[in-house]
Amino acid sequence: MRFFADYLSKKAKPILVVIVFSAIFCGSFILYRLPVEAAVYPAFICALIGLALLLFDARKAYQKHMRLRELLALSSELLRDFPEAATMDDEDYQAIIGMLRDERIRRENRSEERFSEMIEYYTLWAHQIKTPIASMRLQLQNDDSDSARHLLEDLFRIEQYVEMVLCYLRLDSNSTDYVFRQVPLDDVIKQALKKFAGQFIRRKISLAYNPTGQTVTTDEKWLLFVVEQVLSNALKYTPAGGVIAIEAEGTEGSDGAKIAGTKNSESGPLLLIRDTGIGIAPEDLPRIFEKGYTGRVGRIDMKASGIGLYLCRRICTNLGHIIRAESEPDHGTVIRIDLSQNRPEVE
Repeated sequence: MRFFADYLSKKAKPILVVIVFSAIFCGSFILYRLPVEAAVYPAFICALIGLALLLFDARKAYQKHMRLRELLALSSELLRDFPEAATMDDEDYQAIIGMLRDERIRRENRSEERFSEMIEYYTLWAHQIKTPIASMRLQLQNDDSDSARHLLEDLFRIEQYVEMVLCYLRLDSNSTDYVFRQVPLDDVIKQALKKFAGQFIRRKISLAYNPTGQTVTTDEKWLLFVVEQVLSNALKYTPAGGVIAIEAEGTEGSDGAKIAGTKNSESGPLLLIRDTGIGIAPEDLPRIFEKGYTGRVGRIDMKASGIGLYLCRRICTNLGHIIRAESEPDHGTVIRIDLSQNRPEVE
């Protein structure tokens, strides 16, 4: 109804002109004392023909409207099969849309080229910077002093930041190399623990970990990055004498709640990483996975970047996993990683 009301409003002027002209003819016949029927009958015939033409034009306009609504749901790259232009204005508008589409495609191609060049540069930079880092690590490993151990820990953090840069850039790259396969979860956990073994010892933090014996469908490299980031945060905010525990539960978690908004999910374990650290403030907890959000603790020590957990959520989303956090100030934090393959439901 809205279409036909709009259509009639656009045709109101031509219809009014026809009515006015018919009234003029009838008025002229009356003034000259001629039979009015001689003017009314042709006007009636013209009105019937005009109504038929109006209905035919309305049908064509409605089909054009529906075709344009279909095009509205397409991306700009696919906006090519326009309805046949009925007027010169239609031709002009279609030419403008085509020009804007081509210009956008050219801009996107240039942007992708620059982005690819930036990825290549930072990838090369990462490999180059790892060489002096490895050299410094070899020299420091021969020194068993306290300062050398401090420097080794700083070097480890530098390596983490380098990996974080590469991860951040590759997330939006078209060449993100996800390789999904069956992976023993304990292999991923042990690789991460091996990297942080020195920090556990140096910070005098206990580890509570029993092998899970679970196998998950995931990308090992990207899942390892997520586990390392969570462990890094746990170590950073857990004081000496604290405990970090790693365990696996069933896919539904301790409350038995299923994951909403998904279907055809493949079962997998629920990985839990607990710590007895300083915890997260209630007002910060809903936002810790936002990009750049550091929270109250991050604003105090000025060391947090607000990128690590953001990357974790992005990666988990791409892998089909779900990451959540539970925390209470001064009572530690629990990070839950649901390793089921959850595919979003398409509506």
